[in-house]
Amino acid sequence: MNGYLLVRSSAHAFGLPLGAVVAVVDGAQTVPVPGASPCVRGITDHRGRMVTVVHLGALLLGTTLPIGPSGTVVFARCQDKPVAFEVDDADEVVRDPGLPAPAGRRLPWASGVAERDDLLVPIVDLDVVGERLSSHLDAGSDER
Repeated sequence: MNGYLLVRSSAHAFGLPLGAVVAVVDGAQTVPVPGASPCVRGITDHRGRMVTVVHLGALLLGTTLPIGPSGTVVFARCQDKPVAFEVDDADEVVRDPGLPAPAGRRLPWASGVAERDDLLVPIVDLDVVGERLSSHLDAGSDER
């Protein structure tokens, strides 16, 4: 399926591939997990299954978690595993395949970009993000 879900996280816009998006939930309740990676908010229930909640901005940009959860979670499949991305907001569905990343732009976790309001929005490559997420989750479990 071509297109992406336009989301905002850590004051940045990102596109999540529509083919991987399962649901968007406002008001999701997250339970903290002691000793988790710095980008992991905790876990939440989705259709009877506990899913890891990862702050998208913290994961991609290497920032710290905001003080309180936003409450908006995008449930997606990442390397064929369920993951919940905490975002500030999910803005719109865009049915556009996007463009290749411009030469010289360092976007190692993006499969391409889209132009929205004269800005380039990276479209997240969930295979690459899945590898990054796996290393964060493995590191968090070693610290416990």
